Amino acid sequence: MSADRSSKPAAEAPSDVDGEREARARRMDEVLRERFGLDAFRPWQREAIDAVLGEGRVLVVAPTGGGKSLTYQLPAAMLDGLTLVVSPLVALMEDQVRSLAARGIRATYLASTVELAERQAREAAMIRGEYELVYVAPERLAGSAFVDRLARCKLALVAVDEAHCIAQWGHDFRPEYLQIGALLERLRPPRVLACTATATPAVRREIRERLGFGDGCHEVLRGFARPNLHLAAQLVDGPKDARAALERTLAGALGEPRSPRGGAIVYAATRKTTEQYAAHLGQKGFRAAAYHAGMSGEERSRVADRFASRRVDVVVATNAFGMGIDRSDIRAVVHVQPPSSIEAYYQEVGRAGRDGAEAAGLLLCSGADIGLRRRLVTSNADGSEADPALAARAWGLFRDLLRYLDARTCRHDFVLRYFGDEHELLGGCGHCDVCLELDGESAAVDVDPEETALTVKKALSAVARAQRRGGLSAIAEMLRGVDNDKTDRFGFTQLSTFGLFRDRSHEWVLALLRAVLTAGWIDLTPTEHPVPYLTRSGAAVMKGEAPARIVLPAEPKSPSSKRPKREARAELGPLPAEAQALFERLRARRAELAKEKGMPAYVVAHDRTLAAMAQLRPMTREALLSVHGMGPARVEQYGDRFLEVLVASAGA
Repeated sequence: MSADRSSKPAAEAPSDVDGEREARARRMDEVLRERFGLDAFRPWQREAIDAVLGEGRVLVVAPTGGGKSLTYQLPAAMLDGLTLVVSPLVALMEDQVRSLAARGIRATYLASTVELAERQAREAAMIRGEYELVYVAPERLAGSAFVDRLARCKLALVAVDEAHCIAQWGHDFRPEYLQIGALLERLRPPRVLACTATATPAVRREIRERLGFGDGCHEVLRGFARPNLHLAAQLVDGPKDARAALERTLAGALGEPRSPRGGAIVYAATRKTTEQYAAHLGQKGFRAAAYHAGMSGEERSRVADRFASRRVDVVVATNAFGMGIDRSDIRAVVHVQPPSSIEAYYQEVGRAGRDGAEAAGLLLCSGADIGLRRRLVTSNADGSEADPALAARAWGLFRDLLRYLDARTCRHDFVLRYFGDEHELLGGCGHCDVCLELDGESAAVDVDPEETALTVKKALSAVARAQRRGGLSAIAEMLRGVDNDKTDRFGFTQLSTFGLFRDRSHEWVLALLRAVLTAGWIDLTPTEHPVPYLTRSGAAVMKGEAPARIVLPAEPKSPSSKRPKREARAELGPLPAEAQALFERLRARRAELAKEKGMPAYVVAHDRTLAAMAQLRPMTREALLSVHGMGPARVEQYGDRFLEVLVASAGA
């Protein structure tokens, strides 16, 4: 250990900055091999660790399972002093301490689960400098006595894991995280690292402000693109429809229940629902178990251990499950009810396919689920009314998720844009449900602004005239001119808006109503049976005082018109002979790249993209960006190798 520390980079900035950086890079590579048994950093890991060691204030946003822990563990093995890691996950602390000990790195953790005498002994050893890395639960920071003990330590680095928990407007705010800013202000450590898996630009800004990072913060935003995930979202009529969609997805991802190809996580919004779905999957032959906060700690640990050891194949859980789960062969994550936000969704679905192999992510939502979420955001856990500002913010985050649900462009690129990760845009993944439906063609369609405005006004007028007498489904029936007991009882058959969309399907009208809901032009009452009502901005659109900037939903195709996914992806149409020959050479190059990277060929580029290359024959990186399906990330990774083939064909 002392030999490791003798060659550590000095904290002071030397006169030869380039020389110091080169020496630091060599030392980082050495520690990575000798202490962590790894051959190479991921590019963003090297950038983040170099910034921690050199600049001192770093925010890292990288996906779940992407290797964020290395960005503070490796510096802990290099720096002279204590690395303090604030983490809310006791199970993760235990696992990482065991792993670090196996590598000869002296580490421990402090949490309420540790007996008092043992905790005091660990704190005393911490003060004596016997640990290189100490994990601490955020609740410990509330006590001044513990902070006093920290002040007696030689702090080299403070790392804040799950840093999005500090953002009040984020998806997982935890009040105890607010103590961290005061801790940093008092202790003034030379280096601070904040890590999170999901953070929008607004949440990243709040993290920087609350941690006092100022203008000198180095931000690393990488790794959000997960093209091995087959993302899909589906609107369902209710639990029966959701169960059928779940069974289809699990059958495709896992195969036979008795001998599955991996594991799956099914997320639900309530404890009762997790138990119902777990029982249902058990009846279908899966080794399934429920997991939620209403279970005892021992019961939850038993389920988590059985899932990790592959004695349970499917866990049906609330959002209490997943953080710190170490299983790489999760082949599917299905949300039978939508979570609270895009941030929460991408963190949870990102637990699938960590081994780089294909995996499925399916998001299901019904009208009842929207009403349930409305009630959840307006009520506290004890049933009391939530703070109006917090409820409004939570509802806004959920509306963003509804926009994802109704997306008419590549779902991967939708998420990347949401998180501000423009660098990794794929230009269309080629295999999410939207890309498959579009069959690789451009999503652009001719839009008539006047027709759009008229359609939206009809929908808004129907909501206004309903006067809170029915839910979204009932208003959809009214607009379609359905004369039944419900529409007659509500008086909808006598309204001027009755039958305005008589030629449209029920699914289309519901999609339109959801679209105006996500636009904020209607809202739902926070009652047990939520009903829509017109908002102030919606009234302005209805009266023509504000524009109706929205893309109308597409009429769902009939089942007979849908082709199998594999056929849709392969069917390209005829190419000219010369272009066909170039297309085949590009496919051969793609096969080489896929073999080198150890990933499916479609992740490199899909056939539609190669066909476009063969026809357009781009000769520069800039020209490649104009090819559908070649976003910045693909051009950066594979562009030069494809250009070799294209340029060679031009000179032939």
